[in-house]
Amino acid sequence: MDKITNLISESPFSQNPVVPQMLEGSATIRFRCRKGIACWNACCGNIDIALTPYDILRLKRRLGLTSSEFLVQYTLPYEMEKDGITGVKLKPVENGSACRFMTADGCDVYSDRPTACRYYPVALLSMRRQDEYTDRSSYALVKEDHCLGHNEPRPVTIDEYRKEQGLDEYDELARGWRQLILKKKSSGPTVGKPSKRSLQLFFMACYDLDRFREFVASPGFREAYD
Repeated sequence: MDKITNLISESPFSQNPVVPQMLEGSATIRFRCRKGIACWNACCGNIDIALTPYDILRLKRRLGLTSSEFLVQYTLPYEMEKDGITGVKLKPVENGSACRFMTADGCDVYSDRPTACRYYPVALLSMRRQDEYTDRSSYALVKEDHCLGHNEPRPVTIDEYRKEQGLDEYDELARGWRQLILKKKSSGPTVGKPSKRSLQLFFMACYDLDRFREFVASPGFREAYD
């Protein structure tokens, strides 16, 4: 049987609340989030939000920071898999679990909010077989006890919801990053453990974007790779 690697990397919550059914974009869900709903801001009070490189680009520009400054001030690194490939998550408020961008009126960076926040309550599942070169995507539904948006009388297809949330741009600009991670995960130990230097370069190229730009523009880089 072909080995398939699943990556639910854009859900801001653990996998436990994910309804175990793979959905296509044409599937209809019932959901609406609105100010005034009894659970308003509940999902932002206990965050676990993984960031894509494009998420970092949007947020660091919104905040007027360099990528290095943003990473230090607003993120925490985490190990995506046992060989040490590193991901980045939003850092919650000090001594708490709430999002630092949460206000009484909602998200303070709403127009630049991360991919995970745009998808919720949908989870993106990216899959790649060992004998394939590109990933395939489907979806699952995240249902948590605190979220009352599922009770709203508003049917919408996942494709429609993704369009409303502006996800085409976010997904397209994160596709290469996801494929790289899926390639490593689907290959498993056959690829071998990356060197410390390659892991450092991966982190810089994916997340510390300004520093990577300076690196590839440096004389040393041009001499080595020209």
